[in-house]
Amino acid sequence: MSPLAGSVTADVVVVGAGISGALIAERLATSGFRVVIVDRRGPCRGSTAASTALIQFEIDSPLAKLTEQIGAARAVRAWSRSAASVEDLVARTRELGIRCDLARRATLYLAGDVLGESELRREADLRRGVGLRSQFLDREELLRRGGIDRPGAILSQGSAEANPVKLAAGFLRRALRLGAQLYCPVNIVRARSLASGVELITSEDDKLQCRFAVYATGYEPPQDLIASGHRIASTWAIATKRQPERLWPRRDLIWEASDPYLYLRATADGRVIAGGEDERFESDEKRDRLIPQKSRRIEAKLAELMPALEPVAELRWAGCFGTTETGLPMIGEIPGMSRCYAALGYGGNGITFSLIAAQLIQRAICGASDPDADLFAFC
Repeated sequence: MSPLAGSVTADVVVVGAGISGALIAERLATSGFRVVIVDRRGPCRGSTAASTALIQFEIDSPLAKLTEQIGAARAVRAWSRSAASVEDLVARTRELGIRCDLARRATLYLAGDVLGESELRREADLRRGVGLRSQFLDREELLRRGGIDRPGAILSQGSAEANPVKLAAGFLRRALRLGAQLYCPVNIVRARSLASGVELITSEDDKLQCRFAVYATGYEPPQDLIASGHRIASTWAIATKRQPERLWPRRDLIWEASDPYLYLRATADGRVIAGGEDERFESDEKRDRLIPQKSRRIEAKLAELMPALEPVAELRWAGCFGTTETGLPMIGEIPGMSRCYAALGYGGNGITFSLIAAQLIQRAICGASDPDADLFAFC
């Protein structure tokens, strides 16, 4: 890693060195492209460092709701692609030998004020009917499995957890071994589509010439992109002290059908990471001022849900993410910007959708089609 000095040429410039940029760069470098990665902060910072890394296939919009929004066939394709992407990510991470505390986990989606017991029963039936590994647990079954006293939950198989920084760093190192170059800090301020490709210009007036550009900048889209339906939200999270003896059986990933919802998982060293209290993003300053208040709310919810745990936070932080009405990301060529690609609106499925972005963008740059590209295309 080094600062940029002068002009650079490449087949592809990936803007962003977080988990999305790492997965995209690794995939493109594996395909033989000369890849340059730039980031205005540094690798594995920004959204990636704030991620709680529940690598779920379950999309923020339940299957029943997404069916109403985009139709049954498209909704099933979106959920099925999300489930397949978790499998692909786990397989690739293990194939490359990346050490990132990766573990397979089931998820528990708890009844809440958005979906109650009867709605969760119907949702579980709908998922199971299209081949997704989900089943409804009633109160007694939920108590036996996790010691959680709620009217019911959907138990789903096929998700995972990992240390997000270690995961992103592993894929970045793989891309660099394949010849990719990483420059930081580099702030891209504008892009121009040329007949032969794309020119990216930095705040220092350096130029990067490339055949293709990819914006993997999380909740910070390029200035030239105005994406209808995309909005930015703030989220808050805590990590407790190490308490492996108090953790729930099987260490399922847990989240609620509530608004705002609580989500939590255990770490490899026995901490509990919990988060939520999401609200519309206004500014970094306001978001960070709310850390103490939001942390107390998360601690209270965690104590109520898991009385055996010590809920007091040892670590507290806040982050931002992009989201959409459907819960589906926007991935593809930027409208009006030939050869420039972007991925936005990951919602609660950041890492899962990052893998889908890597697959779709790599195939597009290679001139191949993807059967699900239409689900995520910019309007």
